[in-house]
Amino acid sequence: MLDREGYRPNVGIVLLNSHNEVFWGKRVGQHSWQFPQGGIQHGESPEQAMFRELHEEVGLLPEHVQIIGRTRDWLRYDVPEEFLRRQPVSKTHRASYRGQKQIWFLLRLVGSDSAIHLRATEHPEFDAWRWIPFWIQLDTVIDFKREVYQLALSELARYLSHGIRMQQLAWGSPLDLLQSFYTGKEDESQEPKPTDRP
Repeated sequence: MLDREGYRPNVGIVLLNSHNEVFWGKRVGQHSWQFPQGGIQHGESPEQAMFRELHEEVGLLPEHVQIIGRTRDWLRYDVPEEFLRRQPVSKTHRASYRGQKQIWFLLRLVGSDSAIHLRATEHPEFDAWRWIPFWIQLDTVIDFKREVYQLALSELARYLSHGIRMQQLAWGSPLDLLQSFYTGKEDESQEPKPTDRP
């Protein structure tokens, strides 16, 4: 199912643990790591697709997670031609297909790590996983997805930042910065203490 511009509707999932670390999955038989993601099927809402993909790829059920937030709008990425040639799709589909448009969800695992089960279906997406810091190293992401990952994490971080305006922060800024540091309400005549700085 493609939109008029050639993008397939898709969901991305950022799953947090209690330390605000994110689930990072290794694709089956490959050396690449990524967040869970998958297509939205005909008749599905983005939230329904997210819960289906969460179970298919990570083995979690709705009761295992809490939805913290989602991106406001679609985030898009184009798939390079060399990757399209490797896909088992018809030439007609390949000619019209440009890439993915994604709604990203931020979830928190409310159960234990033992609820994660990578072989919940007959066709697992991942064969290993780990928790990594929220601000992932972007150079570990396949190049054509880096911008979307950066945009998604930067937007979703607002749900964890206690009101900080994330667009003012550099990539990788601590999530627990004091709100007053960025709201401009601090007394500018007073030199900030070292502990006031991120």
